[in-house]
Amino acid sequence: MINLIAINCDFLYNQTMQNVQKYYRQSATYKIFSEIADSLILFLSNLGNITLSGLKVLKYILKGEVDFKELIEQCNRFGVSSLPITLSIVGMTSVIVASQVALEMVKQGGSGLVGLLMTMLIVREVGVIMSGFAIIYMIGSSLASEIATMRVTEQIDAISVLKVDPIRYLFVPRVLSGLIMMPPVVAVASVVGVLAGAVTSHLASGLSYRAFFDSAWLGIYMKDLGVCMLKAATFGAVIAHISCGCGYNAKGGAKGVGIATTKAVVWSFISIVVLDMFFAIAFFF
Repeated sequence: MINLIAINCDFLYNQTMQNVQKYYRQSATYKIFSEIADSLILFLSNLGNITLSGLKVLKYILKGEVDFKELIEQCNRFGVSSLPITLSIVGMTSVIVASQVALEMVKQGGSGLVGLLMTMLIVREVGVIMSGFAIIYMIGSSLASEIATMRVTEQIDAISVLKVDPIRYLFVPRVLSGLIMMPPVVAVASVVGVLAGAVTSHLASGLSYRAFFDSAWLGIYMKDLGVCMLKAATFGAVIAHISCGCGYNAKGGAKGVGIATTKAVVWSFISIVVLDMFFAIAFFF
């Protein structure tokens, strides 16, 4: 009798737990946590794949195994093609900031600091960050969609069949072009930003150009220029590599191409902001 009661209790317990699990899996809480867990696993998997491909890219670059014809083509694409939109964004950002700051600083007696503030802001942060955003929108998304299309149409598989490493053929020229071309793009954009800031300050507050540029030299050192160029080279390589990596790991036809492009843009944005924070802490904190 006791054994029969124990068996019935055990059966009822198991049945109850199965019903609880069934209802829990149908709940919104379970679905939310399940989505978060799946997204985290997918993110870590893609991050691992991008890291491994990055090590391969570094190996090929150090060994000098670079297709220079493709490198020149990608440098033209990365630098020349992106220059108009980059100059526009940096220039307009400088105009916006100068129009807000210059008049108020002149009113408060800080006219001797307008050029210093604007130049420091543009050289240290605005020039490289806004250039990075422009590069992501125009070049990063293009690289991701291009390589994702090659993946879903099995062109990358065909390259592998020919015993050519896709990492060497697709990644190396694009990453190296980002590393090489981003610094000159940022340098030109920063010059345009400073000039736009000077013109806007003059029009908004009547500040003379000489006063602007005399104060500009007070806050700019070789360290600032060196850090700016180092950040630009790092951002260029990271944007190109993340974009190529997201495209390379694409799946699922046209929808997969769209998802890969979105991931490339979002992850590139996050990456350069995080890297910029580390640069600020390392060199200016």
